[in-house]
This record gives sequence, structure tokens and C-alpha cells, in this order.
Amino acid sequence: MPKPAALLKRSFIFVHRWLGVALSLVFMLWFVSGIVMMYWSFPGVGQADRLQRAPALVPERIAVSAERAFAALGREGTPAQVRLTSFDGRPVYRFGGGGTRVFADTGAEVGEVDEATVDRAAAQWAGRPAMEARRTLVEEVDQWTVGGAGRGQQPLYKYSWPDGQQAYVSGQTADVVQYTTTSSRFWAYLGAIPHWLYFTPLRKHGREWFSVVVWSSLIATIAALMGVVIAVWMYSPRQRYRHAGAPTSIPYKGWKRWHTITGLVFGLVTTTWAFSGLLSMGPFPITQRLTELTVAASDEGGDDVDLEPALRAGPLPLSSYEAKPPAMALASVREFQVKELEYVSYDGKPHYLATNGRGETRVIPVHGKPMPAFDANELMSRVRAQAGNGLAELTLIHEYDAYYLDRLRRRPLPVIYARMNDAVGTRYYIDPKTATIVESYSAREWVGRWLYRGLHSLDFPWLYKYRPLWDIVVITLMLGGTAICVTSLMLAWRVLARKLALIWARFRPPDEDLALTLESQ
Repeated sequence: MPKPAALLKRSFIFVHRWLGVALSLVFMLWFVSGIVMMYWSFPGVGQADRLQRAPALVPERIAVSAERAFAALGREGTPAQVRLTSFDGRPVYRFGGGGTRVFADTGAEVGEVDEATVDRAAAQWAGRPAMEARRTLVEEVDQWTVGGAGRGQQPLYKYSWPDGQQAYVSGQTADVVQYTTTSSRFWAYLGAIPHWLYFTPLRKHGREWFSVVVWSSLIATIAALMGVVIAVWMYSPRQRYRHAGAPTSIPYKGWKRWHTITGLVFGLVTTTWAFSGLLSMGPFPITQRLTELTVAASDEGGDDVDLEPALRAGPLPLSSYEAKPPAMALASVREFQVKELEYVSYDGKPHYLATNGRGETRVIPVHGKPMPAFDANELMSRVRAQAGNGLAELTLIHEYDAYYLDRLRRRPLPVIYARMNDAVGTRYYIDPKTATIVESYSAREWVGRWLYRGLHSLDFPWLYKYRPLWDIVVITLMLGGTAICVTSLMLAWRVLARKLALIWARFRPPDEDLALTLESQ
């Protein structure tokens, strides 16, 4: 009768082998596509894309104030948000977070859009005539809208140009909600789609897709962990095995030997990578419990501090902007090529925040000259006064840190760093150019920061801010994980081939020569 340790070892090897047979190809796709996703992700349309393609606002075309435009809607009070942008080649006010729009050249509310408007929106975005494109109605989600782009924007029209551009335009608002090119689709097929299992027949069923990703990630974590245990278990530091007539620490040969070697070197990283990928699909009870334990272990005391009043006050009456109408504000920074003008209040005074096509901003006080940013020292004084004893640390930082980082270095710098003296160590990162909080972090988010982003992207400060060192390390580890999967595939093929051969031997037809002999008789 085998000993319990030997029995357990055999059980581990058996389960690990068949998990590898079942899912080694999926695991390899995750590693290879992960390398691609370091540089290319799933295509989408963001605010930066909209600003880049929008026409610059022309001061002379702004004939109606925001106050008059809002009054034309027949509403009372003050809108929570006011932005002057463009629509259909004309300046337009957007009130609130919804789709309420009023033309700034005539004061007329934007009504229902027609097909001609949708055509013009697509053509303006792509820089190509709409008549050159093939226009189709998107009746079901496809590969590029399966993630939710265009949801609630039906009817949705897809424009496909011969040069590979594809634009999805909402028939409700004439907004472009998705955009792809030949290049972005190519890299998505190699990266995000296999990595996220974003295959349309699966992804369009959200609950089933979620289950497949969660269970496959969980199985990957278990399989990788078992592989590490087996490799360490079988490894002999004293080289009690023999290979090619020489002492060796590993009892295997061929592909199994290479699988064990790569597992010993890269197995632990493979396990943590699969586990962190599982956490990306949270929340799970385990992640919630870990977060609760961390918060409970934090120092008690300290009240939550709301910094918003120190940054931007509530909306001001639109009449307070009449001293410097938007046309005058735009004219004061004409060379800046403003794409969007936002109405903001700071220190109880009206300001405009102008943004150009590169995402750069200018602050335009109604009573004052344009400036590149709000005064950082004054902003810090306001934060200090607002936080009072709840403030633990306040400084201006010029580099990314462990909780405020960006691989592409697109997030604003410098920023004001404010750490609160509360139970969860809340941190705020405030952009002095816009007087807004661009990032925050507390102990409640440590699971996502360290167990997911840290283990999955290796964005640790001592590595992440050094490029291309980070690239070299991550790619090396990903190739190591790929090597584990390749050797696993080869072993899986050998196992399956052997099983199929046995099945074929059992059910194959009689020998052909014997059959002919019997026929002749």
C-alpha cells in the first residue's frame, strides 16, 4: 500500500497533468496576448479622441450667452455643468451630464438628428467623405461594440471606408461611440480579444462570459500552484537522480524535463499572474474580506475630509460670467485653438477652463488675465484650511509615485499630493491646472492596487518608472510563462496521442490483409 505522501504526490501530478491537457492552449494565449497588451489595447473612443478631432471654437461665431441658451430651455435654477463645445460643425452649449444641447450661434435647442447629420459626424471624424463609406445599421453587437460601446445609443450606424477606418455613430446624438482602424483591429485580435476572451459569441452573453473567465482563471491559478509544488517536491538538491549517465536534480527527460525546469524558474510568477488576473474580475468575497481586515487594522480615529469645497465650489449663476462673455474669453487665447470651454468656479469666483486638441488647458478668470494654471501655493493653502487636523501631509510632487502612476506618462504633473490623517490613509492627487482631483487612493483599494495591478502589471515603483527595464523584465517573465505553456502543450499532445492510440487499437477494423484473405475463401 503506497504511503500517504506518495499517494498525495501522485494525485497532484494526475490533476496537474489533466488540467494542463484541458487548458494549456488558453493559458499560452493569455501569456502571448499579454505581451501585446503591454503596448496595444482594445480600441475605443475617449475624451482625448473627441478633443483631437473636434474643430476649434471661433469667437466670432458665439452669438448667444450660456445664460440665454439655458433660458431658452425653459428651466429654472443653475445647471450643474456647462461646457461650450462643437456639434455638427457649430458651437454648442452642453448643460449637465446628459445630452441637453443648445446652439451657441442661434440659441436654438438641438433637436432630433437626421441621417444627414449622422453622415456628417462620421465624415468629420474620419476625414473622409461619407459617400465613400459603406453604411450599415448595427442591429446586434459585433466584435467592436460587444464590450458596451454604443450601449443605449441605438440606432447605431457603422461606416466602413476603403482605407480600413470604421466609425460607429449614434443615430440618437450623432456622437461617434466607437472607432477602429486596420492597425487597431489587428493588434486587438492579437492582444485584448484573446486576453480577455472577448470573442463575440461568448462576450455578448455577459454572465456566461464572466463565469468562463473566472473559472478558467481559477483553474489556471490552481494548476500553476500545483505545478510549483510538484516541481519543488521532485527537485533533489543532492542530485539523487541520473540523466544521461550523470547525476541530476530532476528525474525527467525530454519535454517533461524542460517543463519542470521552466516551472521551477517561472512557476511562482505564473501563479501570481493567474491569481491577479482572477482578482480583476472581482469583487469576490475573499477580496472584500481582505479589504475589511486591512481597514479594521488601520489606526482608528480621523474624520473623512471632503476637499471639493477647497477646489471648486458649486455652480455659479450664469449671469456672473457676463463680465467676460465666452467669445471674449476665447479671443483672449485665440492662438491656443480651444476645443472646449468649461464654466467653473474657484474661490467663489467665475472662471473658464479652456482645453485644446492636445489636452492642454488654460485658466481664464472672468476678472483677470489668462494663466496656465491655478496658483499651486494658494490651492495648497485652501486644502490645508479645508482639511484642518485631518491633514497628515501636503506637498507638490513632480514625479509619479506608488499610487499615482502612468506608463505612458500622460497623467498631469506636477500634482499636489495630500495625505489624510484618517483610518484608511486616504491620498489625493490634485492637478493645479484644473483644480480637480485626478486620482485618489485609500486602504480600501489596496487589493486592486497591489494584488491585482502590482502582481499583474508589475507596476512597482522601483521597477515601473524605469523604462525600458520594466519592459525587459516583464517580457522575460511573460516569455517564461509562455515556455511553461509550450512544454505543457507538447506533454498534453503526447498524453492525448497515447490515449487516442489506445482507443484506436481497441476499436479499429480488422487487418486489411486478413479481411481480403477471408473474402477470397
